[in-house]
Amino acid sequence: MSNAPHFDIDVPTFWADPYPALARMRKEAPIAFVPQLGSTVFTRRDDIFTQEKRTDVFSSHQPAGLMNVLMGHNMMRKDGDAHKSERAAMFPAVSPRTVRDTWVRQFQAHADRILDELMPQGGKADLCKALALPLSAECLKDVTGLTNMRYQDMDAWSQAMIDGIANYTGNKEVEARCHAATSGIDAAIDDMIPVVAKHPNTSILSVLLASGQNMESIRANIKLAISGGQNEPRDAIAGATWALLTHPEQLALVREGKAKWLDVFEEYARWIAPIGMSPRRVAKPWSYGGVDFEPEDRVFFMFGSANRDEAVFGDPDRFDITRNTSKSIAFGAGPHYCAGAFASRAMVADVALPGIFTRLKGLQLDESEPVRIGGWAFRGLLNLPVTWIT
Repeated sequence: MSNAPHFDIDVPTFWADPYPALARMRKEAPIAFVPQLGSTVFTRRDDIFTQEKRTDVFSSHQPAGLMNVLMGHNMMRKDGDAHKSERAAMFPAVSPRTVRDTWVRQFQAHADRILDELMPQGGKADLCKALALPLSAECLKDVTGLTNMRYQDMDAWSQAMIDGIANYTGNKEVEARCHAATSGIDAAIDDMIPVVAKHPNTSILSVLLASGQNMESIRANIKLAISGGQNEPRDAIAGATWALLTHPEQLALVREGKAKWLDVFEEYARWIAPIGMSPRRVAKPWSYGGVDFEPEDRVFFMFGSANRDEAVFGDPDRFDITRNTSKSIAFGAGPHYCAGAFASRAMVADVALPGIFTRLKGLQLDESEPVRIGGWAFRGLLNLPVTWIT
C-alpha cells in the first residue's frame, strides 16, 4: 500500500457533490489514500496529466479489476501494442471522417424525429428521459451496429455496467444487474453478426469483425463502447442544457454569435466531467510527489478534480464558455484518450444543443421540481424538468 496521507470522505456526500472534498485534497493532500474507496487518488491536473502517460507504472491492465471481471478484457484495460492494435481496429468506426461523413447525418435524423415527437407533448417534459436518453441511445445503436436493441435497453444496460464497474462497495444486486446487462448485449451481438457480415457498414461491430479481432475481444470492446458511449453524451446533452438555462448570460453569448455550441460542450465537460475518474494498477515500485507506490496498489486519477484545479483554471467552479479549455482532460490525457470523443462532440455540439434551443421556444426550467445531480466516478443529471412554449 502507498504511504500517501489518509483522507476520509463521507461516501453519500461525496456521491452527491464531490467537489468540496476534492478541493480540500488538492490543497491539503493532492495524492491521498482514501480508505472508503480503497485507493490512492490523484487530484491535481498536472500530476494526472504526466503520470497517466506512465503506463509502465500506472497500468491499465487490471486482471482483477471490476471492468475485466464484469465486462471482459477490453482495450481500455490493455497497454502498449495490445491496446494500440485494438484501438486501431475500432478507429474506422469512430474516426473524424466517419463521424463527419456518416454519423452526423444519422444523429441529426434521430434528433429531428425525437424533437418532432416531443414538441406536441404539452410544453413540459423531463429532457433527460424524453430527449437526452433516447437520442444518445439511438445514435449509439447505429455506431455499435446493434440496431436490433431498443433504446431503453441500450440505456439500462449501459447504466447497469457503469454501476457495476463503480461498485467498489461490492453490492450484490448491482453486480447481478451488470451480469444481466452483459448477457443481453451478448445476445444482441449474436443476432447482428450475420446481418453485418452480409451487409458490412461503418459500425463498430462490422469493422471489428472485418479486422479479424477475436470474438472475446469484440464483445468486450462493444461493451466498453456502450458503457461510456451512452452515459457520456446523454449526460452532456442534459447537463449542458441545464448549464445554459441556469447561466442565461452564457446562452446569450451563443445566440449572439460570440461563442459556439462546441465551446458549450467543452466547458461543460470540464466543469462537470461525465467521467470523473479512471482507475489504474501500480505495476512496479514507484515514488512520486513524496509518495511511495507498491505493485498492485490501486490508483484513481480524478479527472473531475483535475478539471477544477485552481492552479490551471481561474475561478474553476464557474461555468464560463469563453474559457480556454485546452488543458481540460475530460477525455483523458494519455494513450487511453477517449476513442469516442469525436462522435460525442458531434452529437452534443453539432446536433443536440442547436436542436434543443432552436426548436423548443421559451425553454426554461420547471421550478416545480428540483434538478438532481449525482455521481463521482461518473457524474450527471438525474432529471431535467423543463417547460417551453407550444
